[in-house]
Amino acid sequence: RDSQQADTEHLSRWKKWRRTSSKSLKKAFSEVKGLSSYLVLWRHDIHSIEGKFGTGIQSYFSFLRFLVLLNIIIFILMFSFVTLPTIISKYGIFNSTIAYISPKNIEAVCTIYEPSGNKGLVYFYTYLKDLLSGTGFLEVTSLFYGYYTIDAVWISIMRYNLPLAYLLATFACLALSFLWIIKRSVEGFKHNLVHDADPFQSYCNKVFAGWDFCITDPNAARLKHRSLQYELQTDLQEEKLKQKIAERRMEEKLRIYSLRIFINIIVIAILSGCFYSIYRVTVFSQENSNVSIRNDTRTDLVNLLVQYLPSMVITLANFIGPLIFSFLIRFEDYTPAFEIKLTLLRCVFVRLANIGVLLFSLWSQISNCGSDKCKPCGYNYKLYPCWESDVGQEMYKLMIFDFIVILAVALFVDFPRKLLVNHCSWKLVQWFGHKEFEISDNVLEIIYGQTICWIGTFFSPLLPAIATIKYFIIFYVKKIVLIHTRKPAARPIRASSSNFFFLVVLLIGLLLAFIPLAVSIARIPSSKACGPFRNFNTSWEVIPDTILQFPTGLQQVLFGMASEAFAVPFFVI
Repeated sequence: RDSQQADTEHLSRWKKWRRTSSKSLKKAFSEVKGLSSYLVLWRHDIHSIEGKFGTGIQSYFSFLRFLVLLNIIIFILMFSFVTLPTIISKYGIFNSTIAYISPKNIEAVCTIYEPSGNKGLVYFYTYLKDLLSGTGFLEVTSLFYGYYTIDAVWISIMRYNLPLAYLLATFACLALSFLWIIKRSVEGFKHNLVHDADPFQSYCNKVFAGWDFCITDPNAARLKHRSLQYELQTDLQEEKLKQKIAERRMEEKLRIYSLRIFINIIVIAILSGCFYSIYRVTVFSQENSNVSIRNDTRTDLVNLLVQYLPSMVITLANFIGPLIFSFLIRFEDYTPAFEIKLTLLRCVFVRLANIGVLLFSLWSQISNCGSDKCKPCGYNYKLYPCWESDVGQEMYKLMIFDFIVILAVALFVDFPRKLLVNHCSWKLVQWFGHKEFEISDNVLEIIYGQTICWIGTFFSPLLPAIATIKYFIIFYVKKIVLIHTRKPAARPIRASSSNFFFLVVLLIGLLLAFIPLAVSIARIPSSKACGPFRNFNTSWEVIPDTILQFPTGLQQVLFGMASEAFAVPFFVI
């Protein structure tokens, strides 16, 4: 009996200690979580925007913050597994050496690659041109694929397979992006499901449970009050439009549907014109940009314009297309939330399809095998000795030009318009008035830029670093433009549905980015004059080549997993 009492006391002490420890840990985690919230990037800025302009516009800035964090992680992956081992080996750090494998059964003409690096006396405008186009001194840096012409790195006694690491790091970036977007999309989908299930419940939640009673700061209270006000306005606006749609007569419905069909025909015609223009311009640019450059300022300028011609036409199509779509959607009589979604889908299709047409045009030139141009190497080696770097330069130019256009619109369109409206009393100027912050157009800009980044990461491993800097600057540019030149939206937009839809469109961009990457890696012969895949027919061949070095049993398992019988059901699930 004494021993049982001792055991009971011992057990009760153990339970007490465990409960006390559990409470202490929970309290510590809660405090750490509270402190970490202050370290969240742009936390105060985004809360301030939410209070002044509503949760719809706040969702755009939260989305921009997500892309900044995503690109930082992608950059860390590519730099750690691709760029850093190459730099370490080239400078002999940690007693490291480089291993080169001589190409086998490859024609000598395929291995000739002379990057246009600047030599001798170079003028300042030449550096500026190179900085804008990715040629010259930038072409021979770690920014582009051609720099990584290494087969393996020996660090002490360890062999680092760079071609395998290059390919797996690219796949890891895409997989990480996919999983992160899916995770955030599921959270947004839950919010949408709760709201759509019972609108009255959503209304009650806002009225009776929407306030945060931990708020003590008057400014924070004011921001929260405005945020709830915008949410309630959005609900009322949507209910009013639903009632209007329900009261439509048959004649009115026929008129609206006929008008929508006619407008969609116009949209298809605009898309067809954009695609054909980009194809023709890209072919012209590729055929004329490789002409030898003379030491003449005018020739350098003309050559730069020719190189940037596809980027300029794509940017022009991206600028004009959404303006036309935003104008046409007003006549289709949709709800504000659906207007944003449909406009966004149309504009996304324009922008992403424009990139697809550009890449298709490049591939048609790279694989142009008329008159036996490709016979020795499998690709047009005379025009593209290192075609991966050329594709990387195109993606780099698209990203730089897109950034320049965003800055130019803010400086030379938005602010002058604000000054004119404030200080000019002409009726025409006042008719234009202050512009609203178009969420769909702004979201589209950053989704377009992110798609370029995903495609370009394989051809330019450090492109995510440029994307991170670009989005970081864009956040502050857009914030200044919003506060000083824009007015709040006349029709409020709900943040939960916006966040979910933005992520769905971003996911479409990721899936579309995977298609040209898969074609480039698995179908087009890799360059024999540069890059880590010189000794492979395609970039993908490094995977089966590595598997063949494994034990026989493991080889059979891996090849079985790669077979269609396993892979197709797995990816469907």
